Amino acid sequence: MYYYCTLFDSNYLSRGLAMYDSLKKSSKNFYLYIFAFDDRCYKILTKLKLEHVKVVSLKEFEDEDLLKIKNTRTKQEYCWTATPSIIKYCIEKYNISHCTYIDADLYFFKDPSILIEEMGEKSILLTEHRYTPIYDRTKKSGIYCVQFMTFKNNEEGLKALNWWRDACLNWCYVRIENGKFGDQKYLDDWPERFKGVHVLKNIGGGVAPWNIQQYDITKNDFELVFYHFHSVKFLKNNKVDLGRFYLSKKNIDFLYKPYLKQLLEINNRLNEIEEYDYNGTIKKLTTKEYIINLIRMFLGIYNIYDLKKLLK
Repeated sequence: MYYYCTLFDSNYLSRGLAMYDSLKKSSKNFYLYIFAFDDRCYKILTKLKLEHVKVVSLKEFEDEDLLKIKNTRTKQEYCWTATPSIIKYCIEKYNISHCTYIDADLYFFKDPSILIEEMGEKSILLTEHRYTPIYDRTKKSGIYCVQFMTFKNNEEGLKALNWWRDACLNWCYVRIENGKFGDQKYLDDWPERFKGVHVLKNIGGGVAPWNIQQYDITKNDFELVFYHFHSVKFLKNNKVDLGRFYLSKKNIDFLYKPYLKQLLEINNRLNEIEEYDYNGTIKKLTTKEYIINLIRMFLGIYNIYDLKKLLK
């Protein structure tokens, strides 16, 4: 059995459900712990009665240490802060042999157990960003991406996990400060800091908007295990923003169109339960976002599309 955990709130619900659907489709032997980060999310997930899933509410999960710092973090920062804590909770509460954290906006095309098996006897699995050079943000965002991380329930795995949890409780913000950024920059020196660390070699795990320019995934040069649909946002007037990185038409057709269609299908399913709208809806762009979009246009990277036209 392969054990996974994730967290999201009602604003990310359709992404989380798309991730779950892809995991269920691609995996034969898995169990997923979903941490619902608001009451609405918990209510809907409970009604859905998903197979191979345990839904955990904030009331069940939050401890004194998390509650003590909760009001000092934004919603995003608190989710980042809590990431090592949900992994620790799963391992200790359910006494499982290992736990793999997965971001809610991942989508699986192959069974991710192949990535976990690559660890062998090692205790901790990290995935690199593998930035395309023009998008290299290693200095800010780190060498490794929190998107897919495995910890075994042993001395080496728990030592790193507990260290990470304590570090995030102490400092975890959306800013660069003294070599830190969120929960992610803490990982940079782990291969030297901790024993039993394995850095994923399979490039099929960790394909994302910041590195897809290096690959032609339609040629089957490697098996795509998961894609990270980072920064997909539904906008007003039936628009969709696919993010700030260059995406070829081929990749939009192959990856993004099917994903967007699935999000809309999930949205329709959710409407049958209660009134629901596109998750992450932005009513209007802020001045900063408007300027960023002008810069994108100048650079030839304009990833805002009319949803209906895009999906024809």
